[in-house]
Amino acid sequence: MFPPPKMNCKPRTSESPQRDSSLESINKWLEENPNINACRDENHLTFFLRSCKYDLEKTKKKIKSFYIMRAERTEWFANRDPFLPEIQELLSIGVFLPLEEKDDLCRQVVIIRTSAHNPRVHSQNNVFKVSKMILDLLLRSEPEISSTGIVAVFDMVGVELGHALQLTPKLIKRSVDSWQVYPCKPKMLEFVNAPTHVNFVLNTFRLFMTTKMRSRIVVRKGTSETNVKLPRDLGGTGMSYKELALKWKTAVEQNADYFAEYEKYKTILK
Repeated sequence: MFPPPKMNCKPRTSESPQRDSSLESINKWLEENPNINACRDENHLTFFLRSCKYDLEKTKKKIKSFYIMRAERTEWFANRDPFLPEIQELLSIGVFLPLEEKDDLCRQVVIIRTSAHNPRVHSQNNVFKVSKMILDLLLRSEPEISSTGIVAVFDMVGVELGHALQLTPKLIKRSVDSWQVYPCKPKMLEFVNAPTHVNFVLNTFRLFMTTKMRSRIVVRKGTSETNVKLPRDLGGTGMSYKELALKWKTAVEQNADYFAEYEKYKTILK
């Protein structure tokens, strides 16, 4: 199994006192809704409870939306074999790279390299598939982020027209929807090394975002101002993109059995 990254903040020492009763309620609800073929692992269900601050109705809604997404978005959640050539290539490139350190609010920082792939070779759906695979592993190794959330740093160095053309309004909407139903909330969306025309694409993203999510967008012409040890590629002293890519590629490969097993969990569509 993949060992959890080091933390630079204290983990939560106690779970909500209503955890057990909440899990019991969620399991009963799932029994009454067998079409929602959800993973019943306690830790997994707790991710959703935490991200919804133990509001049972919000939790049920998020679980339902999450497993509908898994059923409908087969291009992201089916055939997640780490050793498929198209996945191997994107893992080697490093399109989605969680950092080892948390920020001062214990939020997980993830570098999203928006233009690292070749749009003439790699589909955007496969980029999203690899990103979701790594995000799933991250949640397993760092369960606290289901409550503390994620800071997504989008490195836009080298963005070309081809990258923008891959992001159709339909695909942008699906991407935004996926962030909103995953059991870990984006607390900040920081676009760095941004070209002057970045807002043409961002404006489309904003159309599908909630007001709260739109307020969390930050655009910088320079590098990230997140207070963590950034990769050397972003002017920091942390692991390079190449080193982070190798680390997460190895982690994904080591968990091939998990991805094969987890693929069965999805809503049974009528």
